[in-house]
Amino acid sequence: MEKILIAGATGQTGKRIIEILNSSQNFNPVAMIRKEEQKQIFDDMGVESVIADLEGEVKHAFEGVDKVIFAAGSGGSTGPEKTTAIDEEGAIKMIDAAKANNIKKFVMLSSMGTDNPEDGGDLEHYLRAKKKADDHLRESGVPFTIVQPGSLSDELGRARVKVAEKLGEYGEIARDDVAFLMVMSLADPLTKNMSFEALEGETPVKQALIELSGIG
Repeated sequence: MEKILIAGATGQTGKRIIEILNSSQNFNPVAMIRKEEQKQIFDDMGVESVIADLEGEVKHAFEGVDKVIFAAGSGGSTGPEKTTAIDEEGAIKMIDAAKANNIKKFVMLSSMGTDNPEDGGDLEHYLRAKKKADDHLRESGVPFTIVQPGSLSDELGRARVKVAEKLGEYGEIARDDVAFLMVMSLADPLTKNMSFEALEGETPVKQALIELSGIG
């Protein structure tokens, strides 16, 4: 089983990713947490955890890790300093550590709009921070997938999506389905070195990623 380090494990999307990985036959999740008191949540699930802070040291968290999912984020609502610290600098720190540890794949949770942050209105700073991290990942040499969803909802996921490098439209997608997309993107050769946008749709997740990857 491959060991998967999840940054942002205590977040809304991160928790869903952990649950999917924990029920998988192929992956063993490691929850990256900031505080000792968060450990009990994952102990109760039978999930390994490691204490590391995106605003501090992260290198030790990579011991024995095969792949990484970055689902951490400020959400763009915590002020520009925190956004820069988490979404840009924290992500870049994780990418550099992944490269140093020969990580097999880095799956990044990004956002629609990162390609044109100047059109993001109130989210411009957030989108610029995400874009810098995304570009750093693309240029790092680490095998990657960048998932760029529309607005995240807490509705029950349907495991049916619409994906493309550019969808040419905006909309919503359930966090459940984003988590599923990210976990599926861990599998090789699916979506290797690809960025794609995602919205709710009618195509089953696995089929959508196979078609996007041009496999089969």
